Amino acid sequence: MKIAVIGATGLVGGVMLKVLEERGFQEYELLVAASPKSVGKSVIFAGKPYVMQSVEDIIVQKPAIAIFSAGSTASLKYAPLFAEAGTTVIDNSSAWRMKEDVPLVVPEINAHLLTRDHKIISNPNCSTIQMVVALAPLHAKYTIDRVIVSTYQSVTGTGIKAVTQMEHERRGIRSMRAYPHQIHRNLFPHGGNKLR
Repeated sequence: MKIAVIGATGLVGGVMLKVLEERGFQEYELLVAASPKSVGKSVIFAGKPYVMQSVEDIIVQKPAIAIFSAGSTASLKYAPLFAEAGTTVIDNSSAWRMKEDVPLVVPEINAHLLTRDHKIISNPNCSTIQMVVALAPLHAKYTIDRVIVSTYQSVTGTGIKAVTQMEHERRGIRSMRAYPHQIHRNLFPHGGNKLR
């Protein structure tokens, strides 16, 4: 069976590869892609290098599953092409979350709703996934009417560029920036540069 990871060089894509390795997916044929500038580069999976291919080349190979963490633009463009080729797409972006014909799935809660006909599957963001896993048994027993939640996202939510900026700021290294303002030691990045 072929499994593709689209966005394999990103922060979340790297974690996806790590989880696949931890779960014993080494016996499957792995296909990896990211942005066009990554084609020809490699990533390490289970101690072996895997060469990055173009997304178009992977679609032609018809993997059984394509796990996406390449952002909404890439998901909207490529997920339907994978689906047309018979691949089941699991998308980590926000691209498909509000589409009526695309199931929004947290496996521990509603995976039973999936059928073989579902070729694009979306998942909620990280905060929501963890929250509904905890709330589902409470809702089943007591029926929750409303939940009010505030989340404060980590710098990792922006991706590898922001994490790199923060790490470089810690070391005093000047480099490309994901944000025009400082991230390191800045509790409220848009609230000024002094904490009181």
